[in-house]
Amino acid sequence: MESNESKPDEEKSEAAAPGEAKAEEKAEGEQTAPVDALEKTNEELGEDVVDATGTVGALDGGDKEAKPVKGPNAIKKLLKKVDIYLVLFILIIVIAAATSIVSYLNSKKAPPQAAIVTQKLTQDDLKKLSTSDTTIGNAAQTLTVQGNAIFAGQVLIKSDLGVAGNIQLGGSLQAPALTVSGKTNLGDTQINNLQVATNVLVQGTTTLKDLNVSGNTAFNGPVTASQITVTKLILSGNAVLQIPNHISFTGASPSRTTTQATLGAGGTASINGSDTTGTININTGNGPAAGCFVNITFNRPFTSPPHVLVSPVGAAAGLLEYYVNRSTTGFSLCTNNSPQGNQVFAFDYFITD
Repeated sequence: MESNESKPDEEKSEAAAPGEAKAEEKAEGEQTAPVDALEKTNEELGEDVVDATGTVGALDGGDKEAKPVKGPNAIKKLLKKVDIYLVLFILIIVIAAATSIVSYLNSKKAPPQAAIVTQKLTQDDLKKLSTSDTTIGNAAQTLTVQGNAIFAGQVLIKSDLGVAGNIQLGGSLQAPALTVSGKTNLGDTQINNLQVATNVLVQGTTTLKDLNVSGNTAFNGPVTASQITVTKLILSGNAVLQIPNHISFTGASPSRTTTQATLGAGGTASINGSDTTGTININTGNGPAAGCFVNITFNRPFTSPPHVLVSPVGAAAGLLEYYVNRSTTGFSLCTNNSPQGNQVFAFDYFITD
């Protein structure tokens, strides 16, 4: 019995011996395989494992199932064929065209109109306004008053005031600066100081109390004035001075001195007039003689000796051989013959520059 049992054990050991030999061969193969794999490149390794059907075989003799190998990505293939810079350029052109189209369409749209929010004032709101400084609404809202409004106190407007209708003022208007862009009709206007930068056209009658003109003034039509005071009046060209009424030369009477020997004892001389025109009255006394009756001194001297025109008044004055001596400061009335005693003589004078 023992001998029989030992035989199977031997058979088993013998049968196991070839398997062990195969295992040893397989172990030796596995030890040498990594050395060969390290010597090969990645491409060579890929060629070894990929078969004709596109599957990867088992490296250990086919014990494991074959796995399919994925092909190259389609997007990567497309990117390799297409130029990325050309794509970016086309994309920029498309964006610019879309922006231009949107801007053009927006410009054709009508601007949105601001909505006006309506807010009604209740009796409580009106009471608040009458008793305190109350703010109602905001700057985006509009206050509409359908009826008339009366403000008993002062009204202050912090921003611009726009009036669609007429403005009627029962009192005075005080403004530091007033600018009128269009036509202005003024009924009764009082202006303390009026400065006009450009032309002024007055179509109707104009009454000026005091007119002071510092520059040139041109009148194309007739000028009517109750009194005109000028420093110098010049008629240019073929101008004509027409004075249908009287000419009066006013002014203070010039001073005078007399020569008593020419007038005679008790004789006198007087003057009535101005530096321009007047009358000299002479009353001779006893025993007058030839010489100068009177010396006239002007109130305002001339720049050069003026023209002195003397005319006798009456026959007695015409019998005298009279003459004048003139200078820038005055003139003298004289005679070459002895005048009659106790006689009245008169001479008119007119003086021009």
